Amino acid sequence: MKKIVTYLLVLFLAIGFLTGCQKAAEDKADIYKAPLLIAQPISDAAPLCGAIKGTMLSGKTYIIGCDIVVNKGDTLFLQPGVRINVATNAAIIVKGTFVSNGTQTMPNWITVNAVVKNDTPGADPATDPAFSGKWKGLYADTSCMLMVLKYTHLEFAGAALGSTTSPLIANTSNTSSFSVLFQNYNGSFVMEDSWTYGGVDDPVRISSGNIALFRNTMEKGGLNGGDGFNVKGGTVGDMAYNLFVGNATSGQKVSNKGQPIGAPTSNVIMYNSTFINCGYRQIQTGRGANINFEEGARGKFYNNLAVNCKFGYRVVKTPVSDTANLFYGNNYQYADSLLVANQFFPVGYITRPQTTDLPLPSAYLPANYSLGTAYNGTAAVQSGNPLFINYPLPVTGGIKLRDIATVGNFNFRLQASSPCIGKGYTGFNLSPLQKVAIDPVFGVSYYPQPGVDVGCFQFNGSGNNH
Repeated sequence: MKKIVTYLLVLFLAIGFLTGCQKAAEDKADIYKAPLLIAQPISDAAPLCGAIKGTMLSGKTYIIGCDIVVNKGDTLFLQPGVRINVATNAAIIVKGTFVSNGTQTMPNWITVNAVVKNDTPGADPATDPAFSGKWKGLYADTSCMLMVLKYTHLEFAGAALGSTTSPLIANTSNTSSFSVLFQNYNGSFVMEDSWTYGGVDDPVRISSGNIALFRNTMEKGGLNGGDGFNVKGGTVGDMAYNLFVGNATSGQKVSNKGQPIGAPTSNVIMYNSTFINCGYRQIQTGRGANINFEEGARGKFYNNLAVNCKFGYRVVKTPVSDTANLFYGNNYQYADSLLVANQFFPVGYITRPQTTDLPLPSAYLPANYSLGTAYNGTAAVQSGNPLFINYPLPVTGGIKLRDIATVGNFNFRLQASSPCIGKGYTGFNLSPLQKVAIDPVFGVSYYPQPGVDVGCFQFNGSGNNH
């Protein structure tokens, strides 16, 4: 009898343990799915300030009246079709999780009410609202493990944090003026199919983290400086099919500067992006590339298209990038003028010509060309027009290259006769790193493979869909 009692006791304990495990698993599943359920809808009846969590509902417009904070362990979830109007000098601070789940048919907007864009070519940056920093931006603290932007418009950010907001966010100062900041090397930052417009410094600063940045469009990024996607030490992941028009400096930059203890070396795979008229508002000499690798960073960049950017693809000599682990090729450049063609291989830097580059470097570089030295690029001027569907090359009508900084009515997709078609590299060693989990809501939607055509728009209709 004693043996039977003991057996039954063990059986009941085992059943209890298994039931507890099953309940724990169900609880975790519920937590994972919780933001999709409207368990805590956020009211749009009054301006939002202070601590916030829950779900912003489709079709509603919310007003942020002062700094809001998503505390550690909390989630702010935006259903498709949400609009957020941010008051002057307010910030969205994320210590927990932030997910903006817009869709192609119902994108989300984080913007400023009643501010009118000025997309006229040649608009004065000093008076252009794109560069005025109407609100502070979307800032992740070091405790934020996940920030996701899908089909989200982010506009007019970049005001300085100031003495009130900066103490709430690690590794920032009163003068920090990014539009988006992410900084957790154990966390994930996803930005896909989204838009940024304007900004004062970097539109997107990733101080560290696992990243997936696909099919985005960036216009007027930065006033007198700032890189579109500016990646620092401890960042690993992928960038592809992005469009940059009129960035102040680089479109995509990778550095290992500021690597946190225990973080990996910065390593980013870049492919199939397009850069138009970048680099002309940068006030520092020798800056303004479309792609920039520096300070111990490693990675790859292939199949990119740069048109009339102030400087070409930039591999930095001092402090030197990790050239032993940096690979590139099949990159295309076009120049209206000799000033641009003379910097396809920027003077003072160590970008190495590749036989797969277009136009072919040997057609304009001297036979004894030494990395970083000046050359005469006359033969490259207006060579290899990429033949966009609707964009004037060479730029005419007295418009300067710096004057065109938005997509506007232009169409940067390729004509059927474009020399960019079929020039992309798709070899096995260009596979994305895939550091972020695939998930339709809480991760990257999918990992696009390198395209057969150069640039962010593929002739078959894939790639960037803006």
